[in-house]
Amino acid sequence: MPKVKTPRSKPVSRAAKPKAKSAGKTSPNGLLKIATFNANSIRARMPILLNWLKKEKPDVLAVQETKVQDSEFPKEPIEQAGWNVVFHGQKGYNGVAFLSQKPLEKVDMGFYKQAEEQARFITGEYAGVRLFNTYIPQGYAIDSEKYQYKLRYLADLKKYFGKNVPNTLPALWMGDLNVALTEIDLNNPKGNQDHPCFHIDARNALLEAMRGKWTDLFREKVKEGGHYTFWDMRFPGAFERNAGWRIDLILGTPPMVGRLKDTWIDTKPRGMEKPSDHTFLVAEFSK
Repeated sequence: MPKVKTPRSKPVSRAAKPKAKSAGKTSPNGLLKIATFNANSIRARMPILLNWLKKEKPDVLAVQETKVQDSEFPKEPIEQAGWNVVFHGQKGYNGVAFLSQKPLEKVDMGFYKQAEEQARFITGEYAGVRLFNTYIPQGYAIDSEKYQYKLRYLADLKKYFGKNVPNTLPALWMGDLNVALTEIDLNNPKGNQDHPCFHIDARNALLEAMRGKWTDLFREKVKEGGHYTFWDMRFPGAFERNAGWRIDLILGTPPMVGRLKDTWIDTKPRGMEKPSDHTFLVAEFSK
C-alpha cells in the first residue's frame, strides 16, 4: 500500500467522483467475469467480501493481502457461501488467494519456491484461461533494500513470463501491482516522483515486465484520469476527495485483449463501514 503524499490539487467532491457501476450487475451468459481486490486482511473484510460476491457473482476473484497463515485462513464462511477457494499465506503480512465459482485447475503457489519466501504469488487455470495473482512488493523507499527487492521481483517475473507464457496463451496477470504507470493513474504525480510506487525505475520495471506480452485492460476501455483503486486510510477524506492511486491492475495477453468486453472499478465498497483501502476491479471477456 503506497503512502500517499497530501494532494496539491483542490479536493474533488463526492459528486465529481467516477461513478461505480451499480451493485447487482451479473455477467450475461457467454461472458467470463474476473475481478481483483486487495482486502488488507481477509478476516477483517469478510462481510464486504461476501456481500460483493453475492451481488456481483464473478467467475473468479483474486485477493491480495489476506494477512493470514494457511492454518488460520477463514475458508469456512467462503465455502459455506458456495465458493471454492485456494490460498497461499503467511502470518500477518502479504498473502494471496483465488475465490471461484468452479474449482481452479493447475494451481501452483510460491514464486521462488523457497521455504521462507513472502507469500505473493499464486496461479491457476479457469475455463482455459491461465490466471496469475500477484501482490508486488510496495518498496518502502527508493533508497531502501525493499525497493531493490521490488525491482528484482518485477525483473524475475518478466523472465518467468517469458519462459512460461507464450503470447498465444489466453492469460491474465492481476493483483495489487503497487505501481501507478502514468501521471493520470494517481492524484498527485508531481508530489510523488520519488515514491516507490511511482518512481521512474518502478514504472519502467513494470513496463518492461509487460512489454510485448501484457496489456493494461482498463486503459483499453477508459482513457481519462481520475479513476483509482486505492485511497490511503492514513489521510482523512482521501476517498471523499478522490485523492487516490490506480495500482490494482488486470493485464491480458493478446488473446484476452481480443476477448475483452468491459472493465470497471467498483468504488462503492471503499465507502462502506470498515473498508479496505482498496476496492474491486472487474473485467469481462467473451468465452
